[in-house]
Amino acid sequence: MPITVTLTEDVVPAEKQGQVVKEITDSFLEHHKLGGNTVMTPNVTTQLHIQPMRETFSGGEPVSGAWIEIKVPSFALSDREVQKRFFADVTELVHQHSGGKLPKKHIWTNVLHTVDGTWNMDGIAKTNEELGEAISRG
Repeated sequence: MPITVTLTEDVVPAEKQGQVVKEITDSFLEHHKLGGNTVMTPNVTTQLHIQPMRETFSGGEPVSGAWIEIKVPSFALSDREVQKRFFADVTELVHQHSGGKLPKKHIWTNVLHTVDGTWNMDGIAKTNEELGEAISRG
């Protein structure tokens, strides 16, 4: 499940950025009751992007912010309560790792659901059913 974390430079200190990634990953797994799952855990990947302020905008104006986007199969993050809890958790942890400097209103999140059958795991495009079977073995 690729996660993209984009931060404006200096929003989260460099020494805490890896911890933010780890905590977002752990939160995703825990909210889906997959903590410690040997199949799922290594398949939650993250790309961390640090952008200068001149490259991050809100309403067309420069802004310090954080953007967290996660791509998942249609069955993940489909329950409204899980969505609310996961994204509240992510927002809070980014806010905390900013030392409270980054306002929560400057932390944007979203999820993209992939087309069934296009999820690549172990070099093979899998359907939702095949993913579920693999995850249940972990």
